[in-house]
Amino acid sequence: MSSQKTLPYETTILVRDCCLCLHVQRAARALGRRFDEALRPFDLTNGQFSLLMALNRPEPPPMGPVANLLAMDRTTLTAALKPLERRGLVKIAQDPMDRRSRVVSLTAKGHSLMLNALPVWERMHDEVEQLVPGGDPGTLRKGLRALSV
Repeated sequence: MSSQKTLPYETTILVRDCCLCLHVQRAARALGRRFDEALRPFDLTNGQFSLLMALNRPEPPPMGPVANLLAMDRTTLTAALKPLERRGLVKIAQDPMDRRSRVVSLTAKGHSLMLNALPVWERMHDEVEQLVPGGDPGTLRKGLRALSV
């Protein structure tokens, strides 16, 4: 006879209904699919769009701050940049201030693609904001930022 304790199914239901992590992950996946579909004509995923947008700066940023902004480690950022670099959308160069570091910039082709994709992103973003309960996406963003630190 086993004395192993079992997890009641009611606990599973409780976690399913209450787990903030689960609900945020589900929402993120659903939002990601919406934006992926909208950006498909540009051969971009929502993650690639965010990465390219993060590079739209007056000066090419070092990889560390870009990785921090996107909540990813440098290895993941490097892997995400490779297909964009192969497409000629980004350029990775040695940091003139620190030869051990790299800076990343949008190319002219990358800028052009972002200019074309931005109106599609804006339309999708407006649609998504209309789905936020209470009609207050600013409060939702504030809450998500508080959870992301």
